[in-house]
Amino acid sequence: VQLQASGGGLVQAGGSMRLSCAGAGSSFRRYDMGWYRQAPGKQRELVAMASADGTITYAEAVKGRFTVSRDNATITVQLEMSGLRPDDTAVYLCHARRIYAWGPDDYWGLGTQVTVSS
Repeated sequence: VQLQASGGGLVQAGGSMRLSCAGAGSSFRRYDMGWYRQAPGKQRELVAMASADGTITYAEAVKGRFTVSRDNATITVQLEMSGLRPDDTAVYLCHARRIYAWGPDDYWGLGTQVTVSS
């Protein structure tokens, strides 16, 4: 398994939760790492990304509520989620990407369920 995610579960609206993802191998230090999510019947969407160059990107829907961080020493990326809402309910997937001259190299974790009850 190249990307191992942990965290997730059930939380009440307004609560907080942390997701963590570990990359297997030092090569991931050169990869952009972050999180996508997919809710039932909806397309997969970017949640937050911590690029290898330090750039941080958030989806508009989570700005001010979620914080993504990466630790290149442990090759992990974490997603701190607060102010959770029922529409945050989804399967959250860890993602890593590096763009090579021949194209992108993508890795996906297995996904972890986050359910926010109202």
